[in-house]
Amino acid sequence: MSGIQIKDLSFAYEAGGKLILKDINTEIGEGEFVCILGQSGCGKSTLLRLLAGLETATTGEILSDGVAIGEPSLNKGVVFQDYGLFPWMSAGENILLALKQRYPKRDKKELKEIAVNMIKAVGLDESIYKKLPKELSGGMKQRCAIAQAFSIDPPILLMDEPFGALDAVTRARLQDLVRELWTRDEKKKTVFFVTHDVDEALLLANRILVLGQSPSHIIYDVKITEELHPTRDTLFENIDMMKLRITLINQINKDVTTHSLKWKAMQIVGLICDIYRQARYI
Repeated sequence: MSGIQIKDLSFAYEAGGKLILKDINTEIGEGEFVCILGQSGCGKSTLLRLLAGLETATTGEILSDGVAIGEPSLNKGVVFQDYGLFPWMSAGENILLALKQRYPKRDKKELKEIAVNMIKAVGLDESIYKKLPKELSGGMKQRCAIAQAFSIDPPILLMDEPFGALDAVTRARLQDLVRELWTRDEKKKTVFFVTHDVDEALLLANRILVLGQSPSHIIYDVKITEELHPTRDTLFENIDMMKLRITLINQINKDVTTHSLKWKAMQIVGLICDIYRQARYI
């Protein structure tokens, strides 16, 4: 089981400081592929860090099957944009390290076989096992990071803009790879995938959450049935997906505009107050 409940979640990095997230409430079903959309700086990555147990909520809570999420654990696989591979270890040794922590009683030969098979599963040659991260391209390193995350078979997978630094062709290949790995699992992982790319969200997710500007909250929540889910070839031919694409973009732009107008109004009010205070002493 890996259902997630987020209840009245608010977060600030310092006690009494500015809230980054405010009053977030949602329930995520087991096996959902959730893309978290929003403008840069709106708190998407912060929410992912809270889900990973890397940060502690200021108020509210996150529950996994009714139990509060604590510190990071092997039940949550994490893939970041910077790959997360130890540079002094080979690609295979990085995967093997995670496997040893996950399955401490299994022998090294068996775990190495799992690591090699995962390297092959993400479309890399077996020879990559012995190569250091510095010898690999960005796309290869990210494939190894994905192999590492999937190798420990976590019920929850957290991905923070993992393809943001890659070229368009490599990005498309890895999007297809992640979707394929998730789809073929009989017991699907619950995935949280942070992105600011609407098209990426439509291709990958069966549920999309849109976060507003800081202090952030969920401003739009939509599920995509498997029957409606587009492929790369059909995304721009699917009328329903195109309508949803426009809705998502409009939701984000509307929130940005509203936030900007509120900020400008506050600045004007502040300026008027300053002028009034100064006028009293003239």
